[in-house]
Amino acid sequence: MKRTAPLRAAIAALLLAAGLGTAHAGAASAAPAAPRAGAADSVSPGMLDAMRRDLGLTTAQAKERLRAERTAVGIEKAARTAAAGAYGGSWFEASSGRLVVALTDRAKAAEVRALGADTRLVRHSAASLDRAKTRLDSLSAPAGVAGWHVDPEANSVVVTVVRSERTSPAVRTFLDRARERGPVTVAQTAQAPRTYAAGTVGGDPYYTGNVRCSIGFSVHGGFVTAGHCGRAGAAVRGWDGSAMGTFQGSSFPGDDYAYVSIHSGWWTVPVVLGWGTIPDRLVRGSAEAPVGTSICRSGSTTHWRCGSVLAKNETVNYSQGAVHQMTKTSVCAEGGDSGGSFISGDQAQGVTSGGWGNCSSGGETWFQPVNEILARYGLTLHTA
Repeated sequence: MKRTAPLRAAIAALLLAAGLGTAHAGAASAAPAAPRAGAADSVSPGMLDAMRRDLGLTTAQAKERLRAERTAVGIEKAARTAAAGAYGGSWFEASSGRLVVALTDRAKAAEVRALGADTRLVRHSAASLDRAKTRLDSLSAPAGVAGWHVDPEANSVVVTVVRSERTSPAVRTFLDRARERGPVTVAQTAQAPRTYAAGTVGGDPYYTGNVRCSIGFSVHGGFVTAGHCGRAGAAVRGWDGSAMGTFQGSSFPGDDYAYVSIHSGWWTVPVVLGWGTIPDRLVRGSAEAPVGTSICRSGSTTHWRCGSVLAKNETVNYSQGAVHQMTKTSVCAEGGDSGGSFISGDQAQGVTSGGWGNCSSGGETWFQPVNEILARYGLTLHTA
């Protein structure tokens, strides 16, 4: 990428010295990379500061939580395999620092516990809840319905409604139809979700037309970002205003992801900007973090912010239409943060889509998982 600011120049020089600054043209199918324990063991003071600010933890608590979350990520895949058809979902329980696995068959409990997880006996399997959620996806939702997702801890599909609209006839009708399709729990939210694109008001920012968004993650040949930021064929300008690339693929609504190819003179690097809050983060893979773990976001408006993963596979009902398979977080965001990076440790998680609230009063934000984007466009994440 073209970089002239001292911070950006320093990043580029560091990465080139390490052999990480060259773009690769070849694309391959995407596969999640496992976390590298050694790389994740060092925690920067800035990361700890962000977790103290956004999660209310002490330094010791933040370090212990990160250690426990790394362990949970390693256990989750093995626990899912061991549980087989009895798997009811899993989540990280911050109070105990352990992964909890829901099971529909008590006979599987001992095998799963032997892996280092706690267990809960539930009625519905994850597969059956996913099917119920898919049936809800076929419905057209009114504006008073913010979205819906499978909640493994509640062992049901949670439909979130805007508090001020909860008694409206349209919302009540939707909930009645939803309950016909499977187990449903109703939750409330203060505001309807919206996307976080912004006009040109001042990851890195990029511009398409009069909209400013944020880069998600470098892939070989370009970067991934949010689909609502631009349509296929749209030209992209970089942070310095120069021609940067072109949207090669974009989907919104339904999905909210896009792939931008970059021109010669720009190059990709496996870095997420820390904006001076923490050192810039190297990206080493895309192993998915469990529900309940901490997660951070980088964007061109509110820079580096942290929170927790609240839900996965949620359908978010924006005014422009529903977007599926989103991950919900407690991280705040504002206009211009759209498309920016969600990262857990050194593992890429997804690109910022939208949410409600702001970074003064708080709120919630959703991201589109990065592995889905890589698979959709046949891209390879640029990793260190």
